[in-house]
This record gives sequence, structure tokens and C-alpha cells, in this order.
Amino acid sequence: MRISIDTGVCIGAGQCALVSPDVFTQDDDGFGTVVAGREDGAGGPLVREAARACPVRAITVAE
Repeated sequence: MRISIDTGVCIGAGQCALVSPDVFTQDDDGFGTVVAGREDGAGGPLVREAARACPVRAITVAE
């Protein structure tokens, strides 16, 4: 699995970090980002749920 966040679309709602804090966090400006080393979603059982929770659909989860 490969996870990415479209930084041009992200509004910093933080839903990703709330749902799956082991894979997502927020940067200093409050925008969503993938935790370093977790771009493959390893250890994140709620990655897809976090993507669905994003109000602007800025998260892409690809196999």
C-alpha cells in the first residue's frame, strides 16, 4: 500500500491524525502529513478509514 496526501487540497482538518495517529500527523502549519517511514501504511489498520474521514479527500491510498 502507498499513502500520499495532496498538500494543495489539504485544509488541515486533522481527521487523518485523529483516526490513525500512528500513520498521520500534522505539520507545523496544521496540515496533514504522513509520519516518516509510514508511507507504506505499515502498522496502520485505520489508514483507509482515515482517508474516508478526510473532508476534502486529500488522501490517496493505493495498492
